[in-house]
Amino acid sequence: MERLLCFVRVDFIDDPNVSGYGFWYWSEFREAEVGDWIVAPIGKHNKLQEGIITAVTFRTEDNAPYPFEFIKKIKELKKTNRIK
Repeated sequence: MERLLCFVRVDFIDDPNVSGYGFWYWSEFREAEVGDWIVAPIGKHNKLQEGIITAVTFRTEDNAPYPFEFIKKIKELKKTNRIK
């Protein structure tokens, strides 16, 4: 039986170039919830940026929400919700 992995969709709302787009990431932090802030690499240079989780799903690698070989991993989970 394949284990379920945690995937989160992230919106980088502070970056006008990508705000409004959802980017899927693999999260080793299984306690991740919608509304949590994270730090993750984005773009071809993997610049670390803060983003907000907009969706969480648990799936197998074969059923990932985006091709697994292209999914990046979040680096940090910030459980405190930042209000703008």
